[in-house]
Amino acid sequence: MPEKIKWGIIGPGKIAEKFAQDLLLVDDAVLYGVASRDANRSADFAKKYRVARAFDSYKAMVTDPEVDIIYVATPHVFHFEQTMLCLRSGKAVLCEKPFGMNAREVKIMTGEARARNLFLMEALWTRFIPGTEKLLELIQKDTIGKIQYVKADFGFLGDGNKESRVYNPDLGAGSLLDIGIYPVYLSLLLLGIPDQIKAVVSFTDTGVDSFCAILFDYLSGEKAFSESSILSNTPIEAFIYGDKGSIKMHSRFHHTEKLTLQLNNNTTETFHCPYIGNGYYHEIKEVMDCLKQGKTESEKMPHSMSLDLILTLDKIREMIGLKYKADD
Repeated sequence: MPEKIKWGIIGPGKIAEKFAQDLLLVDDAVLYGVASRDANRSADFAKKYRVARAFDSYKAMVTDPEVDIIYVATPHVFHFEQTMLCLRSGKAVLCEKPFGMNAREVKIMTGEARARNLFLMEALWTRFIPGTEKLLELIQKDTIGKIQYVKADFGFLGDGNKESRVYNPDLGAGSLLDIGIYPVYLSLLLLGIPDQIKAVVSFTDTGVDSFCAILFDYLSGEKAFSESSILSNTPIEAFIYGDKGSIKMHSRFHHTEKLTLQLNNNTTETFHCPYIGNGYYHEIKEVMDCLKQGKTESEKMPHSMSLDLILTLDKIREMIGLKYKADD
């Protein structure tokens, strides 16, 4: 890898804007290109973030020899197609969550990356923020003892726009894949794959889930409860309960900046864990470090975790009857 790593962005939307702001904070990272199917959007984004090149097609950017890695920030249903386009053009990829619409897509994506010896990672920023790092440190130190159960929620009041990515099944809509992925991921990170899953759901009239409550059960006794909703605003907190105490990940838990540790003897300690920029800085740093070390996947967010996550989401979707065109 060259000293300066040149990034391209596919999909100049809201998340890409925040990502670009953080990319500008990272030493040795250069925001070189942006591509959209709408040439005006690319041009506007490039002007705003001092991007060297605005491309009017994805193919034009992925074939530019100056680009080292591409961040895919489009709606869920396009992740597979665009990641494969990048990989087949020899580009490393950081792709937004969910990695693919189902396990079939994720297996093909990771297989392609391995075959071409290219870096590929799912952009689940939660794993890299200082709050999550501190949480894992406390748990590894046995601060709260053996984990008994995990509880996490994520909900917001949707605007009802049936054409938006929140409601439109053709864009991979619904609460589970959009925001339910965060509490599900936290449970997998802390407890691993469950032995049994139970779920209940409500649907919108567009056929996607508006509410999903999930219980993970483990033969070793642990439990995890996840809840996602586009019906109402929820606290967006997470609690990890152990036999020695508990840890609260304050709102919004998936990029928390505050943890509260409470032990069974009523001792309480608060940890402030501010992140840099919008919080995407930390996953960008991880990617940059991996590229400089010649790694093809991150040890913190390996392909195996992305596969475990999508397989779990597939099981939940099968259980609640949530299907997308990509499943056909």
